[in-house]
Amino acid sequence: MKNLTRPLLRTAAAAGFVLVAGSAAFAAMTATTVTDLNVRAGPGPQYPTVGLATRGSTAVLDGCIEGSKWCRIDVNGLRGWVYAQYLTTDLGGSAVVVQDRRSDLAVPVVTYEVQAGDPPMPAPGDELLGPVEDVEPIVPPDTVRTYITTNPGDTVYLDGEVVVGAELPQAVEVRRVPDYTYDYASINGQPVLVEPATRRIVYVYR
Repeated sequence: MKNLTRPLLRTAAAAGFVLVAGSAAFAAMTATTVTDLNVRAGPGPQYPTVGLATRGSTAVLDGCIEGSKWCRIDVNGLRGWVYAQYLTTDLGGSAVVVQDRRSDLAVPVVTYEVQAGDPPMPAPGDELLGPVEDVEPIVPPDTVRTYITTNPGDTVYLDGEVVVGAELPQAVEVRRVPDYTYDYASINGQPVLVEPATRRIVYVYR
């Protein structure tokens, strides 16, 4: 899909109180994941990954946080938070990106109460730049993972989700893998391989 602008979940007390506004019918809205998508313990890339929703998974969309791109879903027996740019749902017979049409879709509003000990938010304005593009899938050799593991570098936290095809901001420093085509970086706690010319993620280590 081109140009897509684009759990074991903690207990309610640990994950933060969530209030859903809207009818039961809206709470049962379904959505589809358009890429392999992290399901997180809280609404942001700084929270740990508690599951993975594979591309094409059908999810129940509880709702999204007002003024945020994070939504709570139930998917494949898991419950947690995902990035709304990577969810689609039906609107008048056409698949639309949830984030782009939230008002038209009447997506319920949910809130998240930050808990003591929650990780800090990313710096304002930082994000994985889009639109996300289809890229050629790669299968890196094991030696690359070994090199990255022994030379990890600093993790950069961005306001967005780590997916194949996402473009890294120019401010994010990438590192070379000796005698290899792709660079690497650690984004939101996950090592990724990056195509040097386009700065797009071509592989995510999970």
